[in-house]
Amino acid sequence: MVQFHGYSGSSGEWCDKLGFAALGFTVAALDCRGQGGRSEDVGGVRGNTLNGHIIRGVDDAPEKLLFRQIYLDTAQLVGLVMAMPGVDPDRVGVTGGSQGGGLTLACAGLEPRIRRAAPVFPFLCDYRRVWLMDLAKDAYQEIKDHFRRVDPTHEREDAFFTRLGYIDAQFLCPRLKAEVMMGIGFNDTVCPPSTQFAAYNRIGSPKRYVAYPDFGHEGLPGHSDRIFQFLSGL
Repeated sequence: MVQFHGYSGSSGEWCDKLGFAALGFTVAALDCRGQGGRSEDVGGVRGNTLNGHIIRGVDDAPEKLLFRQIYLDTAQLVGLVMAMPGVDPDRVGVTGGSQGGGLTLACAGLEPRIRRAAPVFPFLCDYRRVWLMDLAKDAYQEIKDHFRRVDPTHEREDAFFTRLGYIDAQFLCPRLKAEVMMGIGFNDTVCPPSTQFAAYNRIGSPKRYVAYPDFGHEGLPGHSDRIFQFLSGL
């Protein structure tokens, strides 16, 4: 089982993984480069890098987008785990919330051998929809900051969102082969539900979502247990 953390966070504490380890799972957790863990962002790019990783590299070549590298990191980690002694490569699951939810979808899209995926209110989906809803704040604040600093009259708006399409998790979702269970808070103003459904609706593999109508971008009661049950059935 491979875990991905939320935006600016880290891979977490050892005790977070003990439930799965007690069931005999091998557990791995990624530290996203340049965020709150030990992994370093050693790349250099042209353009604005202030206040966020979504825009890092957006004024450079597509392969310089930081989230492109992080998406590839997730797939590489899963590949390493699948090659470990004692791991059945046909029984691997991935999970995470917010940024970790977006990375869960991206990783499962890039690595078709993943059996089950459990994203929770995934970030990194449908950036233009976020903009049109005037919700480029909180985790998406860097989009508004970028326009204010680099393109205040929005002359390059279409090109900007086209470039972000390279790191929009929804466009990797048609590649998924994994069974998916997604948790969604319908009052989420950080990662709007419509952006999450933009990704969910593109998934062609077996899928379901668990709705929390009165909850936003926060702990969803009982959902950690749902994920535990879902992934323990691998």
